[in-house]
Amino acid sequence: MPQGHSKSRKHILVVEDEEDILALIHYNLTREGFRSTCATSGEEALRIVQKDPPDLVVLDLMLPGIDGLEVCRTLKSQPETRSIAVLMVTAKGEEADVVAGLEMGADDYVTKPFSPRILIARARAVLRRNAGDDDSAEQSEVIKTDGLLVHPGRNEVLVDGQAVDLTYTEFRVLHFLASRPGWVFTRYQIVNAVRGDDYSVTDRAVDVQIVGLRKKLGVYGKLIETVRGVGYRFKD
Repeated sequence: MPQGHSKSRKHILVVEDEEDILALIHYNLTREGFRSTCATSGEEALRIVQKDPPDLVVLDLMLPGIDGLEVCRTLKSQPETRSIAVLMVTAKGEEADVVAGLEMGADDYVTKPFSPRILIARARAVLRRNAGDDDSAEQSEVIKTDGLLVHPGRNEVLVDGQAVDLTYTEFRVLHFLASRPGWVFTRYQIVNAVRGDDYSVTDRAVDVQIVGLRKKLGVYGKLIETVRGVGYRFKD
């Protein structure tokens, strides 16, 4: 089983029981300068986490013994490991597992088969987000995609230079998604992100907000994509 010991700022634990895929991921992570550690089972992964906590776990959901969802649940339920980022690796058709993992606290997922380039890009994005590097930018920076402009400071949205009248909740949903392009969020995650102490939003109400947003954004409404069986994302 390959192990990496490069002097990297970030330590990534890869949990995968297929040796060829494990070797491929390990090779590409090491080549990109990460310190990569490998495990072929959930039990081994949890032991490594206790001895040498990683910054990110690339976690296959289909594992012998303790499966990936149980590993994720264990990591996210313990204070000392809760902050470790999790990038799930899933097979096609595992929509229920993807939803369960995201709502359990996993940060993102990739679907097999995937290209190493996509995996590396997702890993970097997860690490940046988990480190909080993008938090202040997400809250204050103007987001511009083609002719769509979202200005959080002014609570303002412009479409081709024209102001769009959005409700408070519509704006929160749009800003939440647009500030994290490419990230897939379940309705439950969107509800948690946009609801205030005195404002009630249900998961079904999220669908209504999305329909309203798409209509008001016109041609740019297509930037909000439905991920079947999972939730929504803002086109990357």
